[in-house]
Amino acid sequence: MQVDTLINARWIIPVEPHEVILEHQALVIHEGNILDILPQQQAQEKYQAAQLENLDSHALIPGFINAHTHIAMTLFRGIADDLPLMDWLEKHIWPLEQKWVNDTFVRTGTDLAIAEMLRGGTTCFNDMYFFPEVTAHQAIQHGIRANIGLIMIDFPTAWADGPEQYMQKGLALHDELRHEPLLRTPFAPHAPYTVSDEPLRQISTLADELNLPIHMHVHETKFEVSQGERPLKRLHTLGLINPAFIAVHMTQLTTGEINKFAQAGAHIVHCPESNLKLASGFCPVQKCLEAGINVALGTDGAASNNDLDMLSEMRTAALLAKGVADDASAVSAATALRMATLNGAKALGIDGITGSLTIGKAADICALSLAEIETQPLYNATTQIVYSASRDQVSDVWVAGKRLLKNNQLTTLNLQDLQSEIALWQQKLSSPL
Repeated sequence: MQVDTLINARWIIPVEPHEVILEHQALVIHEGNILDILPQQQAQEKYQAAQLENLDSHALIPGFINAHTHIAMTLFRGIADDLPLMDWLEKHIWPLEQKWVNDTFVRTGTDLAIAEMLRGGTTCFNDMYFFPEVTAHQAIQHGIRANIGLIMIDFPTAWADGPEQYMQKGLALHDELRHEPLLRTPFAPHAPYTVSDEPLRQISTLADELNLPIHMHVHETKFEVSQGERPLKRLHTLGLINPAFIAVHMTQLTTGEINKFAQAGAHIVHCPESNLKLASGFCPVQKCLEAGINVALGTDGAASNNDLDMLSEMRTAALLAKGVADDASAVSAATALRMATLNGAKALGIDGITGSLTIGKAADICALSLAEIETQPLYNATTQIVYSASRDQVSDVWVAGKRLLKNNQLTTLNLQDLQSEIALWQQKLSSPL
């Protein structure tokens, strides 16, 4: 049988089933999907591939799903470091956004972020930022899978003058993108402290009607939960907490809140490095997992992380969870990998499409070389990826069968042109407010 691509790999870690590591297998790609996974000798006898790849020292894993980003903010990387969240936002980020954020800013910031994410093995991101139509256009141009958040916030910005216009523009974008195969458009109200009840009620109704997820910062800091009624209680009252709800951060949780959230079937996106850098607190990941909550991973924006490195995020998530739980067995390497891949797909409602190397799913694949001295000796490929590997070891990335990183080189982005654009923005953003 003629097929598009056949990859012979030293290891294949499909994520489904859990904790499985396949050795000396071949993965077959045809028409953008995974057609087969089988022993290499059988693959050679059964298939004739237009493209044959022999990755004898590599592991194939599902492409990472960065389940919470503000990717255009990558242009703010390092501009206001070592500050608590509200100082960081109110005195630095929001004033910079008011002065500088426009469609050109978002275009360059998005290209920078997509380049970084692809070079680190990320094949899908879930975004929340202004000018989402620009982010969507760049994602389409570069071939990456994305959830483009329909932003909502009470106050005016360069993109919209208030809740009514945010909603109008968001719904128009949803309608425009509904046939794009690699894109989804969840609602993205910013946070309980920046979005009032009426827009949230409207979002809840429309999310049900359009079958769209809702992606929101929730219980990020002690300050947020100390301002009167606890935000989760308010969101439950408004009817938002359900299987379509994605709560980001969740560092301030009681046992009762964890159990009620689990019963609702909602999802959490854990952003450990951003939370650590902003001293926002610790999400009790192991307790949430034990309660049955689907917990995914995100980097947050590079302005508060300061990178979009999902390999690093996995390692931090696993190590931090052990310390918080006082249990070395909490969040194993296999669980951390699942959080960075399949759990992210579940949160975004696309686990039938991506998130694991499963026959019939999209060929969203990351290949990592484990031959480097930093990952030797090697006794278990999964633990070595989570605890020892770096994003420099990502050599190849496919999204829907299209190769976007080939032998460490991006195929859809010109880094020289991008560097020139970044330098111009650095000069502007460095000027006095």
